[in-house]
Amino acid sequence: MARVWDVPVHDPTRVRDARVAAEAASALAGLGERRTAAAALVASELATNLLKHAGGGQLLVDVVAPPLPRSPRPGAGVVQIAAIDRGPGLDDVPGALSDGFSTAASLGAGLGTCRRAADTFDLHGAPGRGTVAVARIGDLAGPGTPAGASARAGGITVPFAGADCSGDAWTWARSHTRLSLVLADGLGRGPEAAAASGVAVQAVHRSAHLAPTELLRQAEDALRGTRGAAMAVAQLDTGTGVLSFAGVGNVGARLRHRGTWRPLLSRPGAVGVHRPARLHQQQVPWAPDGLLILHSDGLPSRWTPPPDAFPRTADPAVAAAVTVRDASSFARPVRDDLTVAVLSPAADVS
Repeated sequence: MARVWDVPVHDPTRVRDARVAAEAASALAGLGERRTAAAALVASELATNLLKHAGGGQLLVDVVAPPLPRSPRPGAGVVQIAAIDRGPGLDDVPGALSDGFSTAASLGAGLGTCRRAADTFDLHGAPGRGTVAVARIGDLAGPGTPAGASARAGGITVPFAGADCSGDAWTWARSHTRLSLVLADGLGRGPEAAAASGVAVQAVHRSAHLAPTELLRQAEDALRGTRGAAMAVAQLDTGTGVLSFAGVGNVGARLRHRGTWRPLLSRPGAVGVHRPARLHQQQVPWAPDGLLILHSDGLPSRWTPPPDAFPRTADPAVAAAVTVRDASSFARPVRDDLTVAVLSPAADVS
């Protein structure tokens, strides 16, 4: 069951809550004392930064798959800490990461500290729209990282109404040249929905060598007896440069190809309950500027990213966090569990 810590940061007492969430996630991920301390430091600094520079915001802490197609050390996970705000934003991101930079009469060491303490760290600021920062702490740099990896993935999950668990889950798996990004939305909300989406992503790891339609058929067998789930599979073959997609239910997909966005379509139904008799698999070329966004129905169905939403070099989890921030507002709050998962080129991975 996916545990997500959603910490609203609107007063100084929440800095402690952010630190406690990072420590709990580190225990769940199996991190040692040193990396747990690093996660707690990063969470505290990002929460403090939200208060000082944006008047508050949202901190999301969970355990995720690593951004590159490899597994961390056995039994371990990666703690991800995302800070999202709708404050004044930044027009000098490199400067903001330098010690001594400040817009709030402080020492200005917070973001630089986060970058040093985390294993990966990325920041995106848009003047007038806000800032997002994503840090990961875990065994990301050990043996097994593939040289010349051509894609990376990341995601953000927001449980509905601050619940402990989300009915959504995302993951990605690698088998030879096939990289499969998957998002599952368990029907309904709460623990039973979370259990269904968890079964779906586990099925993917057992069958990562299969094409998307076959992956969905395997997931169908695994999900029988659960509530069922909407589910989408996007698979990049790095040998041929072709992206294959198949989906069932209301998981949305948007692909950026040569500067324009196009939808990828799923079939109606739910895996494990009433999957369609025939599954359709789309195949499209993966361009150098390729960016794929999968999202659950917590995002408006007619949402489309603006053309300049994300720079090509942005961490995929940062792109997911920007999507979460820009697709909702205080006047138009999220009405369900929300997960956004992104597949992007692997250039300039931290």
